Amino acid sequence: MSTHQQEVARGERFEFGANWQRFIGQLDERRIALAEGSLCNRLGLTDLKGQRFLDVGSGSGLFSLAARRLGATVHSFDYDPQSVACTRELQRRFFPGDPLWSVETGSVLDADYLNSLGKWDIVYSWGVLHHTGDQWRALGNVQKLVADRGRLFIALYNDQGWGSRAWARIKATYCAAPRPLKPLIVGLAMIRLWGPTTLRDLVSGRPGATWRAYRESNERGMTPLRDVIDWVGGYPFEVSRPEEVFEFLHRGDFQLDRLKTCGGGHGCNEFVFVKMTT
Repeated sequence: MSTHQQEVARGERFEFGANWQRFIGQLDERRIALAEGSLCNRLGLTDLKGQRFLDVGSGSGLFSLAARRLGATVHSFDYDPQSVACTRELQRRFFPGDPLWSVETGSVLDADYLNSLGKWDIVYSWGVLHHTGDQWRALGNVQKLVADRGRLFIALYNDQGWGSRAWARIKATYCAAPRPLKPLIVGLAMIRLWGPTTLRDLVSGRPGATWRAYRESNERGMTPLRDVIDWVGGYPFEVSRPEEVFEFLHRGDFQLDRLKTCGGGHGCNEFVFVKMTT
């Protein structure tokens, strides 16, 4: 049994890959195009031709696929074996036998593995580092993978203070709970997260409008249900304030290029940093 499987069996880690396995069966051209557009928009680029793109924690593989379709040479890795399988399935489906896209199992906390990867023009890690169990060490590791004048694109959970501490307990409870109880926890979270919006839509005469819009426009390809399961189960779980991230990377000679916050909510703050030459 792998270390990842042991952590899942002990209730210490969520199976993100199992969630993504259900997602890739619904993947279509519209969702891929949304991912491509959001990637270019966040990076401030029109395409990725000639760029070397490292996907740290590739998850479903959707953004590795987007980067490859935009012209980048791509290397994807993930700690979760089912996420690796998802990424390989998208590679097989859209770029079979492509020498410019490699997929591996690897950990962002494994310094020896990371040292073997070299430097990259774009290091992308969306919603990953805060699930490693050692967020700041993970961030310190990935910054070393960015080439001079390269970009580091990360998304990290926002620190809501007591709210984040409460969600951390819920997430830990979900992962340790017997399987029959997990749907109940998800259901209660669904009421908390989607109940007010659903009621508002109903009162305004637009039942289900926000739910449908979310399915159609979510850049990461998530459905509302998959997103809630991912949120409730997402453990280990750490958070940070934007200024903490800025100060940490500034010490490593990174300059903030773009920032999109979640407005103080429970989502991710997104950062694009540029590695300055030393």
